[in-house]
Amino acid sequence: MFTVYILQSEKYDKIYIGYTSNLRQRFKAHNKLATKGWTVKYRPWKIIHTELYKTKEDALKRENMLKGGQGRKWIRENLLKR
Repeated sequence: MFTVYILQSEKYDKIYIGYTSNLRQRFKAHNKLATKGWTVKYRPWKIIHTELYKTKEDALKRENMLKGGQGRKWIRENLLKR
């Protein structure tokens, strides 16, 4: 199984969209283990949304859709309401 996930950094008003086969380990990397990369600069992160997919291909398609204009609009309207 693959998980598409959306992280939010409330402190910096940022979101991150990704996919993984091990959400627990990936989340730990975003918040603690990684020493370089974009997400390191905006810690702490919290998980605000997840979706499960049977194949890597399906997860990658959804991740790419969420990273596009319509996907980001959906995130703003459904997950980031203030």
